[in-house]
Amino acid sequence: MSNNQQPNGPVKLSIDGHIARIHFNRPECLNAVDVATSQGVLAAAKAIAEQPGIRVIVLSGEGRSFMAGGDLAAFQAAGDAASDKAHEIINPLHQGLKLLAELPQPIISAVQGPVAGGGMSIALFADFVVAADNTVFNSAYINVGNNGDCSGSWSLPRLVGTRKAMEILLLSDNISADEALALNLVNQVVPLDELGTATDKLAGKLAKKAPLAVASTKALVRGSHNNTLAQQLDLEEQYFAKNAGSKDFSEAINAFFEKRKPEFTGE
Repeated sequence: MSNNQQPNGPVKLSIDGHIARIHFNRPECLNAVDVATSQGVLAAAKAIAEQPGIRVIVLSGEGRSFMAGGDLAAFQAAGDAASDKAHEIINPLHQGLKLLAELPQPIISAVQGPVAGGGMSIALFADFVVAADNTVFNSAYINVGNNGDCSGSWSLPRLVGTRKAMEILLLSDNISADEALALNLVNQVVPLDELGTATDKLAGKLAKKAPLAVASTKALVRGSHNNTLAQQLDLEEQYFAKNAGSKDFSEAINAFFEKRKPEFTGE
């Protein structure tokens, strides 16, 4: 099944089979986030949450940049009302990210070109990041006199540690695709003209896995930082026992002994 919403808007949502794609669509300004973009992310997240059968979510950006951060022109135009404008832009965007974070599906960011500010935060918000070889990350916030948003200050310490996260956020140096790979900020680096193919391959591979097992594994890994070892062991047992009663687990066991590939239904 294919579904498209806001085909000409700043955020395009398409659903093809088990894969949902959220595509940022303001290439003329490097997909900078304005109010409409924030509202579009929230609307897309709500639509995905209500759509059964989705197994993977892909984030991508039109043009030469995944996303270059917030729309600074909107803040300049707001003048003395910049604080109100910040809430107007950030709140729906954060609500959308919160909703996406609560979903069981793995999220992939496919990034290229300049990826700065909120763009970097949103890219790292995902469970997987596929980067084109021309990608350049920059936290950027400190250069415009502010702190980060879109979960960057949450993701970075978990990915690179507190000390390196502080360096990235406070110094705002450029980080090349290869440097990002070495820092564990991305999963793979591919030639720009292979970004779509590599992302589709990863999404397709994930979509073939057992959805319940994928969801529980994501929940365990994402929640591990807040759990003691004893709590984590208890949760692993609970999830494993629950999944053991699923049709997909039975299918996987039977497929193993019958020497064939399993076909998962998410039940």
